[in-house]
Amino acid sequence: MERKLLKKIRLNPVQILAIGFAIVILTGAILLTLPISSADGTNTSFIDCIFTATSAVCVTGLVTLDTGTHWNYFGKTVIITLIQIGGLGFMSFATLLSLILGKKITLRERLIMQESMNTFNLQGLVKLAKYVLIFTFSVELMGGLLLSTQFIPEFGLAKGIYYSIWHSISAFCNAGFDLIGGFSSLTGYSENIVIILTIGSLIAVGGLGFIVWSEIYNYKGLKKMSTHSKLVILMTTILIFGGALLMFLFEFKNPSTLQPLSIKGKIINAWFTSVTPRTAGFNSIPTDGMTTAGKFLTIILMFIGGSPGSTAGGIKTSTFGVLVMTVISVIKGREDTEIFKKRIPRDIVYKSLAVIIVGLLLVITVTMLLSITEIGASFEYLLYEVTSAFGTVGLTLGLTTKLTSIGKILLALTMYCGRVGPLTVVLALTRNKSNSGIRYPEDKIIVG
Repeated sequence: MERKLLKKIRLNPVQILAIGFAIVILTGAILLTLPISSADGTNTSFIDCIFTATSAVCVTGLVTLDTGTHWNYFGKTVIITLIQIGGLGFMSFATLLSLILGKKITLRERLIMQESMNTFNLQGLVKLAKYVLIFTFSVELMGGLLLSTQFIPEFGLAKGIYYSIWHSISAFCNAGFDLIGGFSSLTGYSENIVIILTIGSLIAVGGLGFIVWSEIYNYKGLKKMSTHSKLVILMTTILIFGGALLMFLFEFKNPSTLQPLSIKGKIINAWFTSVTPRTAGFNSIPTDGMTTAGKFLTIILMFIGGSPGSTAGGIKTSTFGVLVMTVISVIKGREDTEIFKKRIPRDIVYKSLAVIIVGLLLVITVTMLLSITEIGASFEYLLYEVTSAFGTVGLTLGLTTKLTSIGKILLALTMYCGRVGPLTVVLALTRNKSNSGIRYPEDKIIVG
């Protein structure tokens, strides 16, 4: 009886991944509620703590309490630890602990790692996990050193080093949390090229994906690079620089954003404003002062997000790329989706469509629910906030701090679904069904 019961409740890798993130969030929330976490030494509301912990683990950046002023150094350290775990995935940390303790990685653990890292096969997973950890800590250290040249003169040695490492981790993990205070993010550093370029570069590196960086590091020619990496690099380049050009045109004459800046500041901040929605949440210009076109472009970039196997969220660049190339193939009259003279399997095309549709349905549903709970908030603000939560971005027009308790819970769930993956959450809640072997007769439906 016991064995039968254990078999029934045995979780698959997708379910373990979803539950693992939830456990890390709950643990972080409990720590943040304690008086030792807040600056004034009092307990913090559990709803605000669960929202903050979810935002940190899901590397989003939306906050109901100002990170720089509400939390003391213990609370800030808890938050940055949650960000690091969430950015890399708890399985990477579990692997690190296993390697330190000399424990062997079991097949079941490898299956969970495969799901967590979005890899094609089980071969070389432990080696990849080691590479991910070494690469992450190396890049974060380099980012911290660059930021320290600006923060140490401003805040002093100890505080400057802490702020530098803290913001480097937050940027690489695409979290968007900051310690500047006053919900100002990086708006006070819009003309500081070192900070803007360093943070922006960390965001781009973290959002590209560890598998892609592994191939770049072991570069053996463009022909030997995988189709996945080529598609990710192409889509990332188009979205960043295409978005920067459009943002420059949309905001160039806007007195609330780019107009007061020097020409150098305009170019750098237009680039940064295109990078950060994918999916970091830092902002160097006031988001609520942007033009309608700028806000809408930001929503699109937030929904697409970063790349698979990275610290970023959203539907992912490769998913969007597969959809675009499918449309192009249909227009050309091709039977299959073709990318770089390679045929893409239909199951990948179907999965891409499923991810996009489930993501859209989630954003639409939560926006509709918030329109009921958040009385007085405009549709533009609600859609922006929900897309930011789904894409684990963290950009806001100022609505987050005004949310009702129900609104906070809804956005927290949206952040969780966005980080774990909407399709992963659906699969975790449903039972795996084997193929029945039945294939029904073909028929046609008029579309378009």
